[in-house]
Amino acid sequence: MTIVPIGVNVDASWRAMVSRRVITGGHPLPKQCFGTSHVPLSPAVRAGDFVYVSGQVPVGSDGIVVKGGITEQTEQVLSNVKVALALAGCTLDDVVKTTVWLEDARDFGAFNAVYARHFPKNPPARTTVESRLMIDIKIEVEAVAYRPV
Repeated sequence: MTIVPIGVNVDASWRAMVSRRVITGGHPLPKQCFGTSHVPLSPAVRAGDFVYVSGQVPVGSDGIVVKGGITEQTEQVLSNVKVALALAGCTLDDVVKTTVWLEDARDFGAFNAVYARHFPKNPPARTTVESRLMIDIKIEVEAVAYRPV
């Protein structure tokens, strides 16, 4: 028996989650980690129907920060997001939320133009902030995707 707290709206996604728990014997689906990194994180983690992509930075497959400005770095970051999503069987079309950190708010227009090309229709919810980043880069992006198992 499932008890729903007062004030909770029971929608289709909640019902699906409950039915999966029943199907799996009342146990939640296990967390799945995808990919490896030289730092202690997983590039992508599936938790139920959601896939969480760790913050991606503008490094190429050689591990070196790409040359160029915000346009080149945004292209590389979104390419890295695609790769991390693919590890978990997702695409950019599955992304429901991104968080973007820009080193300089004045780069927003150029960043936004590249971002719009990668999310041409039904773009995800997004938060964009200006922040000092952990390494000498112009942008970092993390994403959350929804793809039912």
